[in-house]
Amino acid sequence: MRWRRWTVTVVVTLLALAVVGLVTSVAAWQAAQQLPFEVREDIAYGSLERQTLDLYLPKDDGSKRRPAVIVIHGGAWRSGDKKQLRFLAERFAERGYVAAAINYRLAPKWQYPAQLDDCQRAVRWLRKHADEFGVDPKRFGAAGASAGGHLSLLLGTRETRDDSDPELKGISSKVQCVLDIFGPSDFTDERYVQASRLPLVGKALVEFLGKPYDEAPEVWKEASPITHVSSDDAPTFILHGDKDPLVPIEQSQRIAEALRKAGVEVRLVVIEGMGHGFNGNPTVRQKAMDALNEALAFFDRHLKGQP
Repeated sequence: MRWRRWTVTVVVTLLALAVVGLVTSVAAWQAAQQLPFEVREDIAYGSLERQTLDLYLPKDDGSKRRPAVIVIHGGAWRSGDKKQLRFLAERFAERGYVAAAINYRLAPKWQYPAQLDDCQRAVRWLRKHADEFGVDPKRFGAAGASAGGHLSLLLGTRETRDDSDPELKGISSKVQCVLDIFGPSDFTDERYVQASRLPLVGKALVEFLGKPYDEAPEVWKEASPITHVSSDDAPTFILHGDKDPLVPIEQSQRIAEALRKAGVEVRLVVIEGMGHGFNGNPTVRQKAMDALNEALAFFDRHLKGQP
């Protein structure tokens, strides 16, 4: 069965791959460049642990409101840090975006929906402080990889889950453009359901979602971005490798098709030979960088009105 072959592949891959470092290998590609932005680190967007962000602010004259992008790290919802996708935040800042690379609460101490609530809070906090940072609150995007890609998809497909904080009451958390880099979209997929019944393979999912699928199928469905797809969702750019052993490429194909059927603009770029990350031979890395450049142009079109 397909799910059995997949679970064996996942076990082998988890032994060989540190999920924490999914995309950090590309950081050196950007590190040597001098970019026109300043970084303000460890700004609190809430009072709970890990509710901090780094702001990448373009150095311009401040006369115009700028679009903003929330950058969300990966790490199986249980590890990782806002520095992980620094290279991506820098790319956005270089193009005139206010980029906010965020930390969020991690499993197993914090289970879903804590991670979603933190991401939504970060969007709402930055919207509340739009004047201070020169941000246009009507032009927000989200970008993330792996678990961060999943959370970015949720920001593009659903509104605020918890609107109980009076300081942020009524402020929208939904974004207007999404970049999803090999993020899962449907936890009701048979491979994930079967994995939840196996101690090693399903550990990350069960710790994140709180219970195995058989004990809480409604939670697994509610946490799946594909469940929330509707016609008013954000235009979405998806990047996925055809050799990904952790998140099957069908996850991206499935939500891309759902978004198309709902009338939402979506672009799915499949990188031949790429696994779960940007590691690999130079040809594969260059294809990934080309796809990222295309994604940035996609954001420019939707958040800047550029052709």
